[in-house]
Amino acid sequence: MTRLLLLSVFVIATCGLIYELVAGALASYLLGDSVTQFSTVIGCYMFSMGIGSFLSKYVTRQLIPTFIRVEMLIGLVGGFSASFLFVLFEMVAAFKILLYGQVALTGILVGLEIPLLMRILKDEFDFKDLVSNIFTFDYIGALLASVLFPIVLVPYLGLIRTALFFGILNVGVALWAVQAFKEKIPSVNSLRLAGVVSMIALMVGFAYGERILSFAENQTYPGKVVFAESSPYQRIVLSRGRDHFRLYLNGNLQFDSRDEYRYHEALVHPALAATPNPANVLVLGGGDGLAVREVLKYPSVQHVTLVDLDAAVTELFTSRPELAEMNGHAFTDPKVTVIHADAFTWLRECKQKFDFVTVDFPDPVNYSVGKLYSLSLYEALDAVLAPGAIAVVQSTSPYVAPRSFWCVDRTLREAGFYTVPYHAYVPSFGEWGYIMAMHRQWEIPEKYPEGLKFVDAEMVAQMLHFPKDMLRNNLEVNRLNNQALVQYFEAEWAKYEEN
Repeated sequence: MTRLLLLSVFVIATCGLIYELVAGALASYLLGDSVTQFSTVIGCYMFSMGIGSFLSKYVTRQLIPTFIRVEMLIGLVGGFSASFLFVLFEMVAAFKILLYGQVALTGILVGLEIPLLMRILKDEFDFKDLVSNIFTFDYIGALLASVLFPIVLVPYLGLIRTALFFGILNVGVALWAVQAFKEKIPSVNSLRLAGVVSMIALMVGFAYGERILSFAENQTYPGKVVFAESSPYQRIVLSRGRDHFRLYLNGNLQFDSRDEYRYHEALVHPALAATPNPANVLVLGGGDGLAVREVLKYPSVQHVTLVDLDAAVTELFTSRPELAEMNGHAFTDPKVTVIHADAFTWLRECKQKFDFVTVDFPDPVNYSVGKLYSLSLYEALDAVLAPGAIAVVQSTSPYVAPRSFWCVDRTLREAGFYTVPYHAYVPSFGEWGYIMAMHRQWEIPEKYPEGLKFVDAEMVAQMLHFPKDMLRNNLEVNRLNNQALVQYFEAEWAKYEEN
């Protein structure tokens, strides 16, 4: 009996941390800025656990039935937390109140667990052994949860089913305790019935987890969601309208197939057309293959290396016929090599030289992406450029986020580059910015590949002009230790979205 109670500590510790990780990941998916969201969620959760521990001293009678009820409540509240928050995200204006209310309630209940269990076990161990055993199993459970969450649970179960699965475990502990202590529990049948009903509800939720998520995502994204998957790195959602696709990563629009050609032609051709006989090309990011499609329009290109972190994205754009057709079957072209790696690390270790590099990372919405716009990365980028080579960096909107845009330019210049900022209008995004970086003068190229829909010499000349509301600012360099760009980006886009 005692050993089983200690095992229950292991289970409930694992469950408690999983609910915390689910809340942090969900907040990052829906609200962005993973560092801020995880920090505030963890802080709120730990504070609430302290409240729960404090309140436990007021439980003076019926410790075992109270412990069982708390376990059931944690199973239900924590188990349905992700379902509840995903479904209500688009339905309520004060979503953060719901989020932190859910986190606080879960934390208070989890904070009640261990003190109650310690009091139940106080007659079975000396005090020093009791504390040692309880916290040993508690911390081992926390380690298991932190390892399983990114490697197994998110990729294979997703957030909704992960929360429901651990809710089932919590209620399982409660049902075991009902059976183990049935002689000491008044109205044992009502507790057993409550546990069975809770278990059935959680198991039904688990069985329909994908349908719950599909319903929530269809409320969130325009069009019909035709593909959704959680990789170890992000939530990937593909929606389809009447005649077009949209790709979202962690809720952020990456492209709309109706106008993506404008974005990708502007990203690639002003720089690549000005590169004499480019043979060896590097694409950083761009796991959809659309930038590679534009690069392959140059007959002199012999080899393209694409480095993207997430194999799930490149696999989607290789295996799904309509998406592979959109990128011109770029990933099955014999000239193309795909490497799944962290571009920051890969670039610093790369010994090759490239005639052209396109840097097509997501916007710097958090610190893990912000490092990809840092001085350290641009110094590593400089080291892989062949003589006369040009790199081009997508640099967010110079209209919505001018400080962010010019921060990228300032950081590239700090790395020793001569820069050419420019922008293009993409209907899905508005005015969008790019910056060419090189060690030579650049002139508008006159000749471009045939069949382009948007870019020509006249259009490129227009791209170079910045009106007064997008003019250069003097800003900080984006370094790893300050991540100034992420702060600029978050403040500017938050202000824009509020309006």
